[in-house]
Amino acid sequence: MNVYQKLNAARDEFHQAKLKKSGHNKFANYYYFELGDFVIPALEIFKSHGLTSVISFGKEEAKMTIVNTDKPEETIVITSPMSSAALKGCHEVQNLGAVQTYLRRYLWVAALEIVEHDALDATTGSEKKIIKPTDGVIVSKDRQNVIADVAIAIADRINADDMIGAYEEYLGITDQEEKVALWALLPSNVRSALKKHGESLKG
Repeated sequence: MNVYQKLNAARDEFHQAKLKKSGHNKFANYYYFELGDFVIPALEIFKSHGLTSVISFGKEEAKMTIVNTDKPEETIVITSPMSSAALKGCHEVQNLGAVQTYLRRYLWVAALEIVEHDALDATTGSEKKIIKPTDGVIVSKDRQNVIADVAIAIADRINADDMIGAYEEYLGITDQEEKVALWALLPSNVRSALKKHGESLKG
């Protein structure tokens, strides 16, 4: 089989596996996959199908190269733009580590076509559009994933009574269109809390 056929077979086997979601967002009350929940089973499945993965990080993008171990010249490359983090109480290396962990998860999610509808549904209600309410806002698929994760992180921090950390997560999205997309993902009570905190800082 070529690398594409092997990846499809690996995906099919992965989605038949019974994996437990250990991540729990208490604020929106849903469970989600953490990287450790699926990376070891995924590596075992890749190995059984003659695939291996190599993840690397550059200044502009993160990259996963999936290699057919029987024909190493056959590869599939999945990329994601690099991002940044500003976690409370963490130094630059720790923030870099957080970014790499997030991106590693996103790359695996893309490679294995992992879909977690409940994560977005829980934070956006029944609305299925990623970007709302402003028509014409354009955000790439890769950045949509990043923005969705920031929305979850903000909700988690507010749930943990860490308003400062939640606001820092919000300020981490600096592009105006991405801010609109992020705002649309946040529940009304979270938006209200962020507004109130922002106003208190101005005061």
